[in-house]
Amino acid sequence: MPNHKTFQIKPIDNFIRQYLPSKPCIILDPFAHRPSDYGAITNDLNPQSKVQFHLDALDFLRLYEDESVDLVLFDPPYSPRQLKECYDNIGQSLHDTKSSVWSNWKKEIMRIVKPGGGVLSFGWNTVGIGKTRGFEIKHILIVSHGGMHNDTLCLFEEK
Repeated sequence: MPNHKTFQIKPIDNFIRQYLPSKPCIILDPFAHRPSDYGAITNDLNPQSKVQFHLDALDFLRLYEDESVDLVLFDPPYSPRQLKECYDNIGQSLHDTKSSVWSNWKKEIMRIVKPGGGVLSFGWNTVGIGKTRGFEIKHILIVSHGGMHNDTLCLFEEK
């Protein structure tokens, strides 16, 4: 990872800021690793993270009522290596690379995001939450990190 603090990368920060609602709203960050500069309710499995919740991401998403969230910042570890780097020190067996885990996160996000709400996804693909779950891609940003680093693909989808 060129920077494990994805949201501190200037073009990514700018991308996020253009989609922050101007009115008071509910923004969730289920994989925060850090406090939010975006007014989000933050969660991270690592108890050392300075966030509001320390739950499994699925349990965190299940706290919210149907169609109650305005925006989700979806930035899970992108690969098994990143998963290990981010969470190996907390002593839990993590299975977040299984497709069923990703599918369950997306089902919960589909359930809790309001119509007209959105999801900002970050990773190495533009799969996002998906059209079959009622989301439409509105904007894709490619951030090149140079050298041998993979690009970060940023996606805004609207429900």
